[in-house]
Amino acid sequence: MLIQILGMDPSLTNWGLAEASFCLKTGILQTPFLSLVQPDELKGKQVRVNSNDLHRSEQLAIRVIEAARKAKAVFVEVPVGSQSARAMASYGICVGILGAVRALGVPLIEVTATESKLVFTGDKNATKRKMIDRGYELYPDANWPWHAGKIPDKAEHMADSIGAIHSGVRTPMFQNLMRLFREV
Repeated sequence: MLIQILGMDPSLTNWGLAEASFCLKTGILQTPFLSLVQPDELKGKQVRVNSNDLHRSEQLAIRVIEAARKAKAVFVEVPVGSQSARAMASYGICVGILGAVRALGVPLIEVTATESKLVFTGDKNATKRKMIDRGYELYPDANWPWHAGKIPDKAEHMADSIGAIHSGVRTPMFQNLMRLFREV
């Protein structure tokens, strides 16, 4: 039995998504469809920062909620803390959107960046490039972006979203959901 799942790597500027089918019987993830949500910014001297944040968060929410509504389970690398007030604003927007997804009744399974890196690459300190290379190794037929003959660094968000799936399917929460899905 196949179910639709979604992996997410949230960010105000580059929100990675990996949409895929997952076989409950075999535990095999089919080649994911990858996307990177990059909201545009309002321009001009008169644009307030909070107005721009609201504009960008609306664009993110539309795309993220649309993808999440198609999924039976969502795996997300939840952001943690920040080093500046600006980063904290970005964190708040991302967590707010994730809260909206959860409020829709979509099962949201949280994973950490360390868990994802360890499960996906075997290295809890994996670099961005190592995550991208592993994602391409496992899913060469995915719609990876290419530039000048290589996958660009911005693809790290897509690779991280796949990593969130790989670590999320191992969680007790998802294992319990699998039992419920099988019974239906």
